[in-house]
Amino acid sequence: MTEQNQKQLGTILWAIADQLRGAMNADDFRDYMLSFLFLRYLSDNYETAAQKELGSDYPDISLKTTPSLRDTPPKEGNNSLKERKNSPPSEGWQAKPDGVVSTPMQLWYDQNPDDIAEFEKQMRRKVHYVIKPQHLWGSIAEKARTQDTEMLRTLHDGFKYIENESFASTFQGLFSEINLDSEKLGKQYSDRNAKLCTIITKIAEGLEQFSTDSDTLGDAYEYLIGQFASGSGKKAGEFYTPQQISSILSAIVTLDSQDPSTGKKKHLDSILDFACGSGSLLLNVRHQLNSHGISKIYGQEKNITTYNLARMNMLLHGVKDSEFEISHGDTLLNEWDMLKEANPAKKPYFDAVVANPPFSYRWEPTDALGEDMRFKNYGLAPKSAADFAFLLHGFHYLKPEGTMAIILPHGVLFRGGVEERIRRKLLKDGNIDTVIGLPANLFYSTGIPVCILVLKKCKKSDDVLFINASDHFEKGKRQNRLLPEHIDKIVDTYQFRKEEERYSRRVAMAEIETNDYNLNISRYISTAISEEEIDLGAVNQNLLSTCTKLITHKNSWNLYLATSKM
Repeated sequence: MTEQNQKQLGTILWAIADQLRGAMNADDFRDYMLSFLFLRYLSDNYETAAQKELGSDYPDISLKTTPSLRDTPPKEGNNSLKERKNSPPSEGWQAKPDGVVSTPMQLWYDQNPDDIAEFEKQMRRKVHYVIKPQHLWGSIAEKARTQDTEMLRTLHDGFKYIENESFASTFQGLFSEINLDSEKLGKQYSDRNAKLCTIITKIAEGLEQFSTDSDTLGDAYEYLIGQFASGSGKKAGEFYTPQQISSILSAIVTLDSQDPSTGKKKHLDSILDFACGSGSLLLNVRHQLNSHGISKIYGQEKNITTYNLARMNMLLHGVKDSEFEISHGDTLLNEWDMLKEANPAKKPYFDAVVANPPFSYRWEPTDALGEDMRFKNYGLAPKSAADFAFLLHGFHYLKPEGTMAIILPHGVLFRGGVEERIRRKLLKDGNIDTVIGLPANLFYSTGIPVCILVLKKCKKSDDVLFINASDHFEKGKRQNRLLPEHIDKIVDTYQFRKEEERYSRRVAMAEIETNDYNLNISRYISTAISEEEIDLGAVNQNLLSTCTKLITHKNSWNLYLATSKM
């Protein structure tokens, strides 16, 4: 599918959302819309796997009528699922009197009641979840199209079944925040059912003309997340990092940490985003290295709804449930048992850490946290701004040869007190590698300019690279944008540690020390264009010459007037 078609699909789905949500809050409607897209993906993936599992016994998709069990001829000698795989498709199916449309999966279930348990056992092993035929997207969409009064109940049962009957914990609670009984959909059951029937029918129609493989649906999902973020204002900061900024962080952490000029790493064992939101930043890193470039992706998210979005987003982009782990919990309190492992030999560390945590988040530093190994050697970030607490959390779990890139407000570069002490220690230990200043108004959640800090535990250079990209952007109506050339310039400058007047500079630690470890970019890079030096002597000569010419011309004019009167 071309990029243009992907964008067209996203635009069509967004138009549907914009048209149908009515007075409903964009955040609420987002959860319904994205969940239905996800159900479509799960159904397609499941039916493809089922077709492989059953082989030629899987009913031909061209068969559209539902058989009655009493009309189905018996199959002799096919007593096991394994034996059925090589048997020819059944013949003699007859339509029920009402001519109900059925999916191939329903046809198989109707004809093979004794083999269903074994089949579902196999599907749990292979795709790690089970969807009953009546819960598949095709069946739900058909019920919606015909305004079936049982559609809502069927959908509710389907979500619960997928969550509770799955093999992997990845699917548990996945639809927990989708309230199908919400009065925002309608006060009565019939109203809610009708509303959802309309939404699902429109989505089904919108998808009909497009390929719906995982990449396509994943891109459409990502596009819708961005659009909903745009309409959510400050709330968007909870779950979405604009793709253009994700691209910068992703490119940085996938380069060789000791010598970025040698290019990208071929493989990462692991990557962590401890404030992962919808997971778009992690997926961007994966895209940089291709689908097999990262052994496992790790993320943590505090908001339960966003946590579910992230898990759906991973699966929709073709990341297998064994290839990622997203944890629900508070990062600052370290509510993840895996990270609290006491045995140093078993404690996880990551090749790359990326993050876009909430800016200047208020938190509750306690004495117990002061003894936490993440903060003990640095001090606790102030109650009014947890920026350095987030940074130290991620940095603690970074491998010695790894790279960390984090988005933070500019205040971390110059604020005093305990933040100055933390900054001073990181600098003295040689852990801050690069400071990148970005333009203002790039985020949906805030108009303030932000910076990217790149940290390493064992960096090669003994200076700090400053990049001032604040004036390099395209102005937009609501948000400013970084164009590909702006992104490439930032990454290229970082990779080759280039210096350019009014844009980038490598600053020795001695100079930073004289500035009391203040990292305010304007102290080291001036963006002011110096005025051309004026030669006052030359200006004076020009003035004298001009005065002489004026006197000469004046005398000539007076002489002309005098002679003309004679």
